[in-house]
Order: sequence, then structure tokens, then C-alpha cells
Amino acid sequence: MGRSVARIVPGQARAPGQAKIDDGEIRAWLAEHHVRRIRLGGFDIDGILRGKIVSTAKFLSVLEDGFGFCDVIFGWDSADTLIDGLEFTGWHTGYPDTLARIDLDTRRLLPWDEGTAFFLADFWDPKTGEPLSVCPRQVLKRVLGLLHKEGATAKVGFEYEFFVFRETPQSLRAKGFRNLETLSPGMFGYSLLRAGEHAEFVNRLFDELAGAGIELEGLHTETGPGVYEAAIRYDDALAAADKAALFKACVKELARRQGLTACFMAKWNPELPGCSGHIHLSVWDAAVRRNRFRQGADGSADLDRFVGGMVAGMRDYLALVAPTVNSYKRLVENTWAPTAATWGEENRTTAVRLIPSATASSRLEFRLPGADANPYLALAAAVAMGIEGWRERLEPPAPTRGSAYGSSAVLEFPRSLAAAAEQLRASESACAMLGDAFVDHFAATRLWECRQYARSVTDWELARYFESA
Repeated sequence: MGRSVARIVPGQARAPGQAKIDDGEIRAWLAEHHVRRIRLGGFDIDGILRGKIVSTAKFLSVLEDGFGFCDVIFGWDSADTLIDGLEFTGWHTGYPDTLARIDLDTRRLLPWDEGTAFFLADFWDPKTGEPLSVCPRQVLKRVLGLLHKEGATAKVGFEYEFFVFRETPQSLRAKGFRNLETLSPGMFGYSLLRAGEHAEFVNRLFDELAGAGIELEGLHTETGPGVYEAAIRYDDALAAADKAALFKACVKELARRQGLTACFMAKWNPELPGCSGHIHLSVWDAAVRRNRFRQGADGSADLDRFVGGMVAGMRDYLALVAPTVNSYKRLVENTWAPTAATWGEENRTTAVRLIPSATASSRLEFRLPGADANPYLALAAAVAMGIEGWRERLEPPAPTRGSAYGSSAVLEFPRSLAAAAEQLRASESACAMLGDAFVDHFAATRLWECRQYARSVTDWELARYFESA
């Protein structure tokens, strides 16, 4: 991908009153790559890509001032059911347009859709011209702005686990999401045999994602039938979150083009491990480009206090990294997922795993998020907690050595989405870091999710009570 138009600050759409864009470079780029249509999109609260396909003429006509996009995308759930009781939008507001502005630094070609380019949009308040408080990408940018005030930036790499099924949208529904056929049978982690057997799918992910500016560092089978783990090449924080969010959307599309379905649910099968969305994170001094997490003569106070903030704040921010009812089925003992606010060096049973080094690669791995988490919000949570640790000079508790499961940790997580949402809403830190309006809105959407679940009748209930009750 080439560089974007000169007047656009990387990762930031044109602010109100900023000089007009010279769109000559963009026109030349579109012509050079024979672009005939453009996908424009943004991510909603649940991390679902919402957008539209427009002509190049329409795209060029909205470069300067943006375009209207119905704010219902922040007022419905993942099933497009309207959420009641939201202050931000609803029948009481008439579901008006919000303002979408194209971020030209996100431009990329889609190799699997010849003649098509893609751009992300940020959402803004059309009345005030301010960033839209409920837009996840804007929330992350707000937190990264706070990090910048601390004189720091972040480098981030996301890892995702996902299951692949020999199913289509039609067959999934015909089967009632039961008795599904996975891409391959049995448990076979790190299997080059399985990867080679499905080379067409694996190679297509590597090559076509790279062509779309989403380079993978690695891809391997995990332990489970038809499950893979992908490591996305690290980048600056906002770009890394963009790539993570687009990775999930693109993998689903590429799988569909081969008659397959990719699933990023936290826990689709009670007998199998869940799907994680781990975040590798290092914080760098913005002035001298030094990794503040690097081990050496200058000590590691920055890392210690960052971890201290994460351990202290993890319960408050849990709903952001475990955002669905299903998320809490993953957070159980002996499943490679954490169950309490713990940390340790090279310990995969803890919520924060330190990977210390005297080199620039020194970092931490945030192992709490599931693959179902919105990457913008999961990363915003991690950075916000770390900043709080710096500001309050929080020292971490003793590290966990050996298994963190069944330990005497006092900071166990809330065991349900409802409890996590209530704790988020009551958190002074989260409100200060993410904004009151966003916290209230997000918590309300999570409690709505809980109400929908409470009304459902599950297969487990039918099997347990149908005859005996």
C-alpha cells in the first residue's frame, strides 16, 4: 500500500476546519490500480464490519466532507435487533445519520475482488464535529492520545484462534448449528500435515491477506478439530487494531469463497478449548524510540507499573475483553484461559504473560481477551489500565509461579457478562479513560445482551427438564 494524501495525519480523519484535501494522489492511485468500486466501512460496538460499496465517483465526492451513515449501527445488536433504552439513539431520536469521514491511511486493495479498494471510516458527531463517543475506533484513539501525553506510543501484535467448518450459512441453519463438520477431524496441534492437506486455504490466507496489507507472521493448527491460530505482524497500535478487526472480517469472507465458515466464538463447543484473541504489547518512548519494557540497566519500573495497573483494573474492564454471554464459557480452569487477574513470567495460565528481554522485543501478552472481543476496545482497555498504573504508581502483586488455576488470588473475575457490565459502569477509571458516554452506552448494550439470553431456552434446559420437570 502506498502512502496516503499528505494532509491526512496517519490514523486520523480530517478535523473540522482543516484545509481541504488535495485528492490528486488518491485519484492517481485509483487509476493506477484500475479501481472501479470502493468498499467503505467501519466497525460497530461488537466489532462487526458495517459498510457499503460505492462507485469511485461517489467516493471522490465525499472525500472532503464525509458522508452520512445511519447511527443505528450503534443502536442494534449483532442480530440487527434494535436495543431499547439507549440514550444515544433509538426511536426517540429517529435514528438519524452520524457523520462518517474516510481515513485515507487505511486504503488497501482486495486481491480476491479485482477492481475493488477498501477504506475505513471514522464516525463523528455531525452537530459538534467531535469524535463520536460510542465509536470503538474513536475510543481507542482517545486512549492512545492519553498514552501520547505520557510521552509514549505502543507497538501491538494480535493473535487469533478460529475454527473452520465445512459449512455454509444455509447448512448451518438447516442443521440448527448442531453436528457440524469441521475442516479436519481430531486433535492435531502444530500439524504441518493438516496445514499441507489444506494448503489451498492456508496459502490463500497468507497471500491474499498480505496483498490487502494484513501480513501474517505465522499460521498453525491449534489443538482441536479444524482450528487454526494466526499471528498478525505487529504494527503501531491503531494500525494493528485496524488489521486485527479486518483480519476477522477478511478470513470469514475468504473462507466463504471456498464454501467454508470461519468461527471466532469464544467457546463453540464445551468439550474443546475456546478461541483466544491475545494481544502482544510493548510501550515505547515517543521521543527516543526506546522500548520502555526492555530489561536492562535502566530497570523495569515502567513495565512493573503498567502490569500493576492491568492487574488492578482487569475486573473493571473485563466486559470490554469478554463482551458476550458466551465469553464466560471460555474463562474456566484448565483451558488455557485465565480465571483471575494474575501475571507471571512466561506463564500461559495467567492473564498477563511477561516475555522479558534485553532486546527491543521485550513485551507482555494480554491473554484475557477472546477471539470474540472487539480489538479496538480490547486494546483500549489494556492501554488504559497500564496508563492508570503509571499515574498511580501501582506495583504489581507477586507473580504467579506454576499454575494460576485454583490459586488463592483475590481478584477473581466476575463470572457473568451482567456482573462485568455493572462493574464497568461503576468504574471511575474506565469512565475517565474511555468517556462517560461510551461506558454508559457499552454497558447498556451488554445488559441488553444478557436480557436476550435470559429469554432464550437452551438445548441443555430441554434435555435436562423436558421430561423430569
